[in-house]
Amino acid sequence: MSTPTEARKTLADLLKKFRFAMVTTIGDEGKLTSRPLTVQEHEFDGDLWFVVGRDSSVVTEVGRNPAVGVSLSSNDAWVSLAGTGEVVDDRGRLREYWSPALDAWFPDGPTDPNVTLLKVNSVSGEYWSSPGGIVASLVGYVKSRLTGETYDGRNESVEL
Repeated sequence: MSTPTEARKTLADLLKKFRFAMVTTIGDEGKLTSRPLTVQEHEFDGDLWFVVGRDSSVVTEVGRNPAVGVSLSSNDAWVSLAGTGEVVDDRGRLREYWSPALDAWFPDGPTDPNVTLLKVNSVSGEYWSSPGGIVASLVGYVKSRLTGETYDGRNESVEL
């Protein structure tokens, strides 16, 4: 088990691996709704930024209830964050994050009044990782099945 500082550093390092996230909000009648969004920036404290449409369901739902969950995964690491979402109108930051890939969703570019930013202010997180990547995970799984010993991956909960 790591110290809280080590766990926060590991979480921050893991966040750098992810390009896409599933962002979950609370919709009508308490129904959870998730959608994929591209991560624009990973701040050390776990906060994440996304470019979104002002008319999108994520903006509407965060406006009604700011509680959000974010999940990210790769072949050898998984992260879950809990926090609050807020719409941030910052044209300078939006231009900084803008890439040609965003033109597919927002053809009028970063000056489009419908384009805005969603900031997820994370308050806690949890991560799972498998040292050595996918090959080590497979070897560990086979070893576990053959020996009956539990698989040795890393898992920590982090308060941010």
